[in-house]
Amino acid sequence: MHTDQTGLQHALAGARLQVLGGFRVNANDRLPVQSGSLLLIGPDEPAFWPYFTTSPEYTDGQADPLDRWSRRTLDAIATTAGAVALYPFGGPPYQPFYQWALRSRRAWASPVGFLVHDRTGLFVSYRGALVVPWVVETNPGICPCDTCAEKPCQTTCPVGALTKDGYAVPTCKSYLRTSAGHTCMTMGCAVRRACPIGQDLRISAQSAFHMDAFL
Repeated sequence: MHTDQTGLQHALAGARLQVLGGFRVNANDRLPVQSGSLLLIGPDEPAFWPYFTTSPEYTDGQADPLDRWSRRTLDAIATTAGAVALYPFGGPPYQPFYQWALRSRRAWASPVGFLVHDRTGLFVSYRGALVVPWVVETNPGICPCDTCAEKPCQTTCPVGALTKDGYAVPTCKSYLRTSAGHTCMTMGCAVRRACPIGQDLRISAQSAFHMDAFL
């Protein structure tokens, strides 16, 4: 393993983050380096949430605490590792994280369109990406949807807001504002919770945080 890669893994682990996939880059990617790797970084669940809630960003009462924490943390790690940090927020324009995730061969388009990851399921979350000037060999995963016979994600939404034809966001938000939507607001999206992958990784308080931000 590359010495810089070892140090990067230790730094990510210290921030309760992990590599959720990646790929080799080339000149056509128009990234800060023309050779090396792009690593997709996400929370190391379930340890991440208790760690994040002790941060100054979470407790200062200001807007976008998780995005601010992500930028501060990954910028510092990138500086130490000689990498460049990129983020899924802060646009427009926005970085193509969805396409990067598909290219990593660790995430796929689920039957309802959301990304599904081989370890975190429909709860996959990318806090950023690190572009490093060395090659990191990442092993492809196996799409969990290929062996999921029941595909509960297609039938679990109480208002049918998620289908193969798209995501009816206004319908979803209208439901969440009713008393019937309380469970989704406090426990997380019913569709995401229905995925058999990653059910033991997400803490309810964390899901509630994201649902509040979404609504």
